[in-house]
Amino acid sequence: MIDAFLGSVFTVILAVISLYKWVIIISALLSWVRPDPYNPIVQMLYRLTEPAYAFVRRFIPTVVGGMDLAPLIVIFALIFLETFLGRLFMGM
Repeated sequence: MIDAFLGSVFTVILAVISLYKWVIIISALLSWVRPDPYNPIVQMLYRLTEPAYAFVRRFIPTVVGGMDLAPLIVIFALIFLETFLGRLFMGM
């Protein structure tokens, strides 16, 4: 019973990580086309992604040649976290 519960919790955690990874990708793609900043979807994406970008920018200089690499760093961190947790949960 507890194994089923933990398996379900871990599946939800991995799904949230995967979903957030796609939010970062969509936000990065939208930043290339200069969307309307007053659009509610654009504002929601900004509010969801900017805290992660700010955290990365605090420790690593992310602007290289006028291009911000914070989304790429966050995506790599999420891929690492997703893989690590997935393998950790498989071993349980």
